[in-house]
Amino acid sequence: MTQPEPVQAVISDLLGVLTSSVQGSFAFVQESAGIPLDALGRAMTTVTEEDGANPLHELECGRVSEAAFMARLGDVIAADIGRPVAMDAFSEHYFRHLHTNHEMLELIGSVRARGLRTALLTNNVREWEPRWKAMLPVEDLFELVVDSAFVGMRKPDPEIFLLTCRRLDLPPSACLFIDDFPHNCDAARELGIRSVCFVDTAQTIADVERELAA
Repeated sequence: MTQPEPVQAVISDLLGVLTSSVQGSFAFVQESAGIPLDALGRAMTTVTEEDGANPLHELECGRVSEAAFMARLGDVIAADIGRPVAMDAFSEHYFRHLHTNHEMLELIGSVRARGLRTALLTNNVREWEPRWKAMLPVEDLFELVVDSAFVGMRKPDPEIFLLTCRRLDLPPSACLFIDDFPHNCDAARELGIRSVCFVDTAQTIADVERELAA
């Protein structure tokens, strides 16, 4: 039986892995803005159908600004629920409810202390970079950051995984990926990248350590 190639690099997602769940943050934003729970989803569907592209994907690939995204969604939600909604404080409310996962940061620090490579691979918003970088010691933990908003592609696009591997100068088989979305983990596995799907912190740490020991 062929032994798997040793892991040389750990590639981690940001939101929902190194931070608290984004679902809780979205719920907090909707409550703060007085938006019904299903209105945001309906607005995303409406904009996708009218514009021919998912607005969140366009935002995360840096093709539209945060201001344009919020204005478009706000108009659609207002038309749906029959009253104006305040979307200008979206990111402020979102990050106010987002918290650092210190145990996961300790894991990444431990991985790097063992001599392994570390990279951050995030679907994100260009204007949010100062906010999330203030939440963790990025330069101490990661030698490489690949942010969807600055490279024009997003997970689960295979090309963003391959770009990350190229920038690490490693084959996919030498990398281990952590993400909280199963479809992103599946996309990485199809490229030969071992993956751990984050469900909770204890499970993820145990699964990562098991992969590193293999």
